Amino acid sequence: MYKKEILYKVLDKRGYSCYGGIGQWFLPEKQKDGTWKPGRWMPKIKGKLVPCQNGYHLCRENNILDWLGESIFEAEYKGEILERSDKVVVREARLLRKYENWNEKTARLFACWCVRNTPLGNGGTIWNLLTDERSKNAVKIAEEFANGKVTRGELEVAEEAAWDAVRDIIISITRVAPWDAIGVSKRDAMRTGAVRDAANAAAAAAARHVTGAATNIATIWMGVNSAAGGAVKTAIHAARGETEDDEEVYAVEDAAIEVQTKELLRILNK
Repeated sequence: MYKKEILYKVLDKRGYSCYGGIGQWFLPEKQKDGTWKPGRWMPKIKGKLVPCQNGYHLCRENNILDWLGESIFEAEYKGEILERSDKVVVREARLLRKYENWNEKTARLFACWCVRNTPLGNGGTIWNLLTDERSKNAVKIAEEFANGKVTRGELEVAEEAAWDAVRDIIISITRVAPWDAIGVSKRDAMRTGAVRDAANAAAAAAARHVTGAATNIATIWMGVNSAAGGAVKTAIHAARGETEDDEEVYAVEDAAIEVQTKELLRILNK
């Protein structure tokens, strides 16, 4: 008997590993009655299980945001399991079903939702940091594009305008080339006291990423996630008016992850 547990596996649209692994998984098949026939068990891993080197890597729901990509599957394992903070490594695994509600449309809408609703621990959200209308418009256009109300050309125009907004903010803070982006602006902001502007730059970058005309779900999500994460941290700095407090930063980030994960699971299971 194998241990049954809800675990997730993220792959590309063809069923290949997309986070450094190699090989194609045996995909589940949807039956005429709407149920799923699980994919075959993957070949048993030989030797010692080693994270990122030897073993099948799965994740639990509290880590799924770290591994988002084009296709999300429910998976199960049997035999040995190695626990890590952001994943589990197992010797045998198979895919049970595909989450069909996860696609380019829902991924883009989810990214927009995160910009609008990710909490900052001070009563505000990422959306509240967007002081430039070009950034806000990018989110609105991305939502309209996902819902079939505007063209890809209009999406590209909104993306360009959003990127102009990011560059303008960063240039005003750092006086350096815009491609140095959030990393430089945040560092300079800590020296100059322009933390609120740095937070706005991170939020604006998040808005720009969700507009992205690319159809790669992983790109859409990872862009907004990294930018939004930076906005959370810099927003805490702005609220405190002092240097970073790791414990407070982590607490706010954990709260943001919890909110985003809850929304993602709602999308997957609706």
